[in-house]
Amino acid sequence: MNFNDLIQAISAIHEELTGQATKAVNFSLTVRNWLIGYYIKEFEQKGSDRASYGDHILQDLSHHLPHNDGFSYRSLKLYRQSYTIYPQFGQTMFAQCPSNVIRQTPSAQLYDSYAHHGDLIDEDLDQFHSFYETFIRSVSFSHFSLLITLEDPLKRMFYEVECVRGNWSVRELKRQIESLLFERSALSRDKKALSDHVRSLAQVDSPQLMIRDPYVFEFLGIKSQEVLYESDLEHALLFKIESFLLELGYGFCFEARQKRILIGEEYFFVDLVFYHRVLKCHVLIELKVGGFSHEALGQLNTYLNWYKAHVMTEGDNPPVGLLLCTEKNHALVQYACAGMDNQVFVSKYQVRLPGTEEIREFVEGVIRDE
Repeated sequence: MNFNDLIQAISAIHEELTGQATKAVNFSLTVRNWLIGYYIKEFEQKGSDRASYGDHILQDLSHHLPHNDGFSYRSLKLYRQSYTIYPQFGQTMFAQCPSNVIRQTPSAQLYDSYAHHGDLIDEDLDQFHSFYETFIRSVSFSHFSLLITLEDPLKRMFYEVECVRGNWSVRELKRQIESLLFERSALSRDKKALSDHVRSLAQVDSPQLMIRDPYVFEFLGIKSQEVLYESDLEHALLFKIESFLLELGYGFCFEARQKRILIGEEYFFVDLVFYHRVLKCHVLIELKVGGFSHEALGQLNTYLNWYKAHVMTEGDNPPVGLLLCTEKNHALVQYACAGMDNQVFVSKYQVRLPGTEEIREFVEGVIRDE
């Protein structure tokens, strides 16, 4: 063994065991969420005091459980759906917990979820069970959160199979659902060719992508900013721009880094969030390691509109966004304002906020240092 062999051996060990660890975390998370959904459903059906809670069970639960551990109303509803949609997982799920922790109630004798496949022989059913055993261990709970929104069982099964075959990331699964792959496959004469083509272009899952799953953050108690950085340059810029703006003395008050927001059914992360005490508005900063794109500006404007609708309070002015784009030898700085038609406000912001040239020079200095 030479030195290069040693490097390759260590790298291979790291990649293999990191992959195993992240899959184990995702599997445990899926088990936990399914079991929580099971118990909620059991209580709704047979709880001795269920009538006292009525339709507010999930709301009441979310108030009594640690909110930052994944027990929000939305999350609890999702866990219940995961059990309702996938009751056939029962044998696998209950097997993961000691009997003194999880006790099945009489109604936990789960019905045969394959009853609608009555024409299948035992060998076919064995293959179904075998596939779902693989499926549970191959995908994250974020995959499940997308799949359970599909009401057609056949359509859902199609994406389950393709997800496992192609080792799709969550982003890839979402993209294929939105691109109507199921419908396109139904209309295609050569379904295998279409499937092979899609798999050749698909973004596959990796330990790095899996560990960035928002549900994993909640499950492990990890703060978003501890795992979301994509490069050393991004890491350095986010930390240094924070200090830079605070030291300017313009009135910036630091509020959050990698602020997670929920838009529709999808999580997004705002790189930096400040509140400007003089302008009385939020300032959102987005960093893109690379060149400017209209998609990046559109994303920032989406965040601004979300803040305007959900965070702005009486007395606040509309939020303002700062988009930083980096290239090897230069930087681009662009301000974005959400719904600010009043030019007086725009001018006021321009006076109170640091100039684009000042920020550009700072960003380029960080790039040179890196």
